[in-house]
Amino acid sequence: MEQRQGRNYTRIAIVVLLTLGCLYVLKPFLAAILFAACVVISSWPLYLRLQDAMRGHRTLAALTMTLSLTLLIIIPLSMVAYNLVDDVAKGFTELRHAIEQRELLPPPWVRDIPLVGESIDLYLRRLVASREEMVALAQRMLEPARRYLIAGGLMLGTGVVQLSLAAFVSFFFYRDGKALLDVVTVTMHRVMGEGAESVSQTVSQTVRGVMYGLLGTALAQALVAAIGFAIAGVPAVPLLSVMIFISSLIPVGPPIIWGGAAFWLFLQHETGWAIFMVIWGTFLISGVDNIVRPMLISRGSSLPFLLTLLGVLGGVIAFGFVGMFIGPTLLAVGYSLMTEWTGTPDRVIRQDTGA
Repeated sequence: MEQRQGRNYTRIAIVVLLTLGCLYVLKPFLAAILFAACVVISSWPLYLRLQDAMRGHRTLAALTMTLSLTLLIIIPLSMVAYNLVDDVAKGFTELRHAIEQRELLPPPWVRDIPLVGESIDLYLRRLVASREEMVALAQRMLEPARRYLIAGGLMLGTGVVQLSLAAFVSFFFYRDGKALLDVVTVTMHRVMGEGAESVSQTVSQTVRGVMYGLLGTALAQALVAAIGFAIAGVPAVPLLSVMIFISSLIPVGPPIIWGGAAFWLFLQHETGWAIFMVIWGTFLISGVDNIVRPMLISRGSSLPFLLTLLGVLGGVIAFGFVGMFIGPTLLAVGYSLMTEWTGTPDRVIRQDTGA
């Protein structure tokens, strides 16, 4: 008896050590693998339909799904990341040239600010008139801002690399998904027993709901925002659209972007287009979040605002760019399993999230 228990403990120790070793080896690729798994799980029904339409050709169907992911997400992000650093450097060069040539003057509305308008206007004009003070201000403000923006562009470029690797991994997940699913199912049954099927269903529904809500809403908002920016004549439409795509993961993110565009239009004395941008952003860009997200995520679990924010921030810190999607998804899976195991009604979750 004791000898049998010793063998069992030895097996458990070997399994644990092998698992830790595999995770250590896969650590550089863990973010791409997790993101690929989330994408494949969420799009698995579509892959099965595509495979049936292609008469069971798994490789061709997997290649089609992978190329679709590349065309819809990776190529647009690659184009933006490629141009971002150059555009930022060019913009700061032009701004510095304007400062050195003393071409910057405060807009007329600054003087009309109650109580402090004249003082601010006088200070800005004196600052512009002094070459030394302007150069000192530029050194204090422009260089750190340029570094932060270039760092953001590099992070976006790193995200493109991670997404490319995730697309490569997803091809094999699609093609060999049935065999992998059988292995996972057998393993879960041995570990969890009868509750394995319920856990597997909860995980798959949660991943699909969250990924549909995150990616679907982000793409829809970015597309609607790009149309609005183009109509209003706002510059850097691709960059702003990508910022809308990224900021849509946080509920208060997109209004900051389209609100900034409206403010820029107002500063350019385009009051009518500024009002148009506010209306477009309020009813269409933000309306997508209020209408599309609940529709897409209705079959999954919605995260409370705090967990969504922590999932995005923690995911970025842990996994980089793709962590914005992995973090909320992992928290949503854990949250769904917790509520199922504790018997918490799903309606409580939806009331907390406003879904």
